[in-house]
Amino acid sequence: MEAAAKHLTPVTLELGGKSPCIIDETSDLVVTSRRVAWGKFFNAGQTCVAPDYVLVQKNVQAAFLEQMKLRVEEFFGSDPEQSPDYARIINDRHFDRLSKYLETKKPFIGGKTARESRYFAPTLLTDARSTDAVMQEEIFGPILPVMPYDKLEEAIEFVNARPKPLAFYFFSKNSAQQRKILEEISFGGGCINDTLVHLMSPDLPFGGVGESGIGAYHGKHSYALFSHHKSVVKKPFFADVALRYPPYGNRLNWMKKLLG
Repeated sequence: MEAAAKHLTPVTLELGGKSPCIIDETSDLVVTSRRVAWGKFFNAGQTCVAPDYVLVQKNVQAAFLEQMKLRVEEFFGSDPEQSPDYARIINDRHFDRLSKYLETKKPFIGGKTARESRYFAPTLLTDARSTDAVMQEEIFGPILPVMPYDKLEEAIEFVNARPKPLAFYFFSKNSAQQRKILEEISFGGGCINDTLVHLMSPDLPFGGVGESGIGAYHGKHSYALFSHHKSVVKKPFFADVALRYPPYGNRLNWMKKLLG
């Protein structure tokens, strides 16, 4: 953006960030855990729209965590390191960066690593605090902090106190709560009761807002984004109404009465 600004060249920026997932007590926890686990651990969490942390209503937190534990085993077996469906971290630098997040944490599940193969197990954290590095930086890996909330307003306040996310996910059967979320949280794009799939539709624009990006693309939206809409009015020479030209005299007052 800095380089483009020197030449007044317009840009679109997809900047990522921390993408929250909120789960309320009305959610189907089996389906929710399946979709959250898939969205988070797809490519070992190395996607820009992976759920970065979960806020789950306190009275269903324990049940959600148990369901997530079951889903990881269902997807990748008792030892995900042996699964042909589980990816590795892209390079040593990112492996080391992710490892630092666990130095002072005791994972609910996962935490196992192997630097020589860059294996990093699907990991859930329940002891993360909002001030921890894992909650301050985009994770871009298979670590998922899970934090409780009491009322939805608290979760909304938590998300809104942070930079606007590229993606946002809300799981609930309550249509009123769904509307509340969409009206009160600003984010680039997302899903109700799913993860990642909004990115896959060529009919939906994809992009961030605020700190998570500028502009949106995909399908026809890409064409519109990278095109300039040139506005032109073409008129004939006849019917040149003199009313718009000065001197106006009392015509302005007459026009205000006519139009007002």
